Amino acid sequence: MEEVIHARGHENVSADHASTFEVSTDDYLTPAGDCILAIDANRAPADFDREFVAACQDADATITVTLEADGYRESVTGCGDPALECTNERSAVGRTSDYVDDRTIMLGAEFAADGFDRALVEALAEGAEAIVTITVE
Repeated sequence: MEEVIHARGHENVSADHASTFEVSTDDYLTPAGDCILAIDANRAPADFDREFVAACQDADATITVTLEADGYRESVTGCGDPALECTNERSAVGRTSDYVDDRTIMLGAEFAADGFDRALVEALAEGAEAIVTITVE
């Protein structure tokens, strides 16, 4: 199963955060948002198909987030958890930790924003269109 989000980069994308990464529906980004990879997303976790969310709630689920922009592509894998609600209407957050809130789409991510390929981050900082594909197995 998969969900696809279309978003775009922004000049303030820095991808410096060491424990989370985020895609936001907000149409702005301040320098403080160092975990945010893309903004102006057309969908948020609240829009995900409920069957997809149920699959993510399996503790044995493998969740992969793939971000593509300007010819660059990076994937990060994490796991599901029964506590994942996916009900937030503004942002989707992947976490290296086991902290869960309504924005969380994966736990135990291999890396956070600071682990994304710097060429991809630069493309996002230049405002590239982004496609975020979230798959669950």
